[in-house]
Amino acid sequence: MSRIISVLLCALLLSACSWLGLGDKSTEQNPTDDSEAANLDEADDKEKNEPKKLSSIDETVKFKKVWRKSVGNGEEVYLATLHPGVDKTNVYAANNEGRVSAWSSEDGKRLWRTDLDLNLSGGVGAGSGLVAVGSAKGEVIALESTSGEERWRVSLTSEILSAPVMNSRVMVVQTQDGKLYALSLDNGQELWRFVTDMPVLTLRGTPSPLITGRMVIAGFASGKIVALEAANGAQLWEAKLATGDGKTELERMVDVNTPVLGGDVLYATSYQGRTGAFSRGAGRELWAHEGSSYQAPAFGPGRVYVVDTDGQVLGLRSSSGRPQWTNTDLLRRGLIGPLVLGEHVVVADSEGYLHALSKVDGTLVGRVKVDGDGISMLMVSDGDKVFVQDNDGDLSAYKLLSK
Repeated sequence: MSRIISVLLCALLLSACSWLGLGDKSTEQNPTDDSEAANLDEADDKEKNEPKKLSSIDETVKFKKVWRKSVGNGEEVYLATLHPGVDKTNVYAANNEGRVSAWSSEDGKRLWRTDLDLNLSGGVGAGSGLVAVGSAKGEVIALESTSGEERWRVSLTSEILSAPVMNSRVMVVQTQDGKLYALSLDNGQELWRFVTDMPVLTLRGTPSPLITGRMVIAGFASGKIVALEAANGAQLWEAKLATGDGKTELERMVDVNTPVLGGDVLYATSYQGRTGAFSRGAGRELWAHEGSSYQAPAFGPGRVYVVDTDGQVLGLRSSSGRPQWTNTDLLRRGLIGPLVLGEHVVVADSEGYLHALSKVDGTLVGRVKVDGDGISMLMVSDGDKVFVQDNDGDLSAYKLLSK
């Protein structure tokens, strides 16, 4: 949403200048020189806003395509809130038109396909024998992971833009209006509900909560992180990751992305805010690093990896938040990720490339073109392979191999 708002603001400013007659050559003392200067400035501004061009790299690893299958019609970029889900043996994918499919993660064999009569906007969540998706009208649909048969369907209060998450007892769903619902795995019955205040303006794309055997941890558009008992919804702690201090609603947007766990430490990023580390037990802040991100961080032993809103990829020391390296080779390329795969950090971009960076120093060491229509959905991994759903409607599995 922030990107759309920025484009609209620029368009309004440009149209206002034209309407007011600003830059009228009849009032300029030296129209030729000023016109040339204006053209140069316009060219410079265009270059500053365009994706940074890819340069040649010393490839030490290669992406090997294991398989590629069609999920159905591709996604509009502004609707790209769906992403694949994985369990121990399978990968699941859906499209906006309601098609949900299951594939063997090993060889891409399709196991089942279910066509739901609704527009999907959130998912795919997988676990505890279920595959779950959400709709733009607030419906949650749970399918049997072995057959794709519908187990249950319930209606909640608002659009669902994130993947439901599950432990062995409950499914938790976060809705666009700032609510968390815990639902019975057996029949979808509501077990508890958590409600928080929402700011006037938020990013489109509610993060998924994090669930463990005992806890549910969720980030909200208010800049807060809340930890709840998974069994009954009782609040365990609340922490503030970011505070909106601007003069306008746009400047005060501080949406928190999906938190991740590294041992007993919780890591989270926010838009126009910070990356922070908190103790899982009490929510005590351990450190914070200023920065803005649309994406959840990734954790690897000793480091936290972050993609900021400008397209920088950062490796932060997990114990202190101190930057260990920063990669600026992919600026303004609409990065998706990061995702840790073995000894590397993987990101995708809006032009359809996958990039591998060294975990040690952030150097680009591998690259592959997945699809010319681009990538805008989150990637997932089973620890061995990365699964990418592109804008053309294809699901691909890649391994990262040393050259």
